[in-house]
Amino acid sequence: MNFRHTEDRRMLADTLNRFVSEQYGFETRDRIARSAQGFSPELWQRFAELGIVGALFDEASGGFGGGGFDIAVVFESLGRGLVVEPFLDTLIVGRALARSGSAAQKAELAALIDGSRIAALAHGEPDSHYELARVSATRAQRHGDAWTLNGAKAVVQHGEQAAVFLVSARTSGADDAAAGLTLFLVPREAAGVNVRGYRKIDGGRAAEVTFDHVTLGANAVLGSADEGFATLEYAVSCGVLALCAEALGAMDVAKDDTLEYLRTRKQFGVPIGSFQALQHRMADLLLEIEQARSAVINAAAALDGERKARERAVSAAKYSIGRIGTLVAQECIQLHGGIGMTWELRLAHYAKRLVMIDHQLGDEDHHLERFVALGA
Repeated sequence: MNFRHTEDRRMLADTLNRFVSEQYGFETRDRIARSAQGFSPELWQRFAELGIVGALFDEASGGFGGGGFDIAVVFESLGRGLVVEPFLDTLIVGRALARSGSAAQKAELAALIDGSRIAALAHGEPDSHYELARVSATRAQRHGDAWTLNGAKAVVQHGEQAAVFLVSARTSGADDAAAGLTLFLVPREAAGVNVRGYRKIDGGRAAEVTFDHVTLGANAVLGSADEGFATLEYAVSCGVLALCAEALGAMDVAKDDTLEYLRTRKQFGVPIGSFQALQHRMADLLLEIEQARSAVINAAAALDGERKARERAVSAAKYSIGRIGTLVAQECIQLHGGIGMTWELRLAHYAKRLVMIDHQLGDEDHHLERFVALGA
């Protein structure tokens, strides 16, 4: 199979890499990540104008890409710059809308793609332990044509800035059952929606979102009541692929910075990269990164295929990325010595992001168990 990117994807990657290197340097990124908003609305708009958001969606949704390799190309470049703008949740919510939305709901995609509207996934709960179907703290009850939503969601990315939330709620069935899960589109300004924001350890901001007797109309339901799991699973799989590609970009930068350090840092009058023990450690690391790259390619190729093959490939990639990303973070800091932990050196921020990606949308232990279960 030919895994070379098409000319359009190569041009997209070149454009995005150049924009990130010129407009999103480390100092700029650090300032944005620590800002009150947690991202730059101005740069978000510029990303949208460049067509980067549109590359994540197919033509029927108003974009010009949408394939697994389009997602991988975009997020690998974003990972190289540690970009904190709301690409991930835009992808997840947008793909859910495109898959199951009504005509009126799909019309909202245009605002997501042009960057004028921010959406966030509100799914995770403290007791879910990464299990996608486990939703118990957030429930919705039907009253005629209306719904009443109560509950709480944790670690909602860009929750303070989101205009709408894609919320998963239990409407029937057991707490961990796939059946009985319903997806709702909840406006930020709806009465009873409360948001408490905070800074994330790896940059940017997230929020805890609570729903206190929020009244929603029938048009708030995405797809069909009690049947939201398949849409959620697919959209989150797109997000997992995106995270894996982002980690791959971050690994490449950490690797390049470490190689440069080994070439220039001297001990006993020679570069430390000439020491055989360090060469062996770096060679092992390069092999691991290439293994991670293969896993991302496999997941991207399987994204639009049959459900079981897609989910196994995505979980395999997330497991590999979790294990290898943590290894890259640890080894690159070790090879830098004490300076690798300093705030001023960008490596520490890449290492932190790699570790946190492992815990986002399921860690390596979760995805290893899931991969095995899917093969049963």
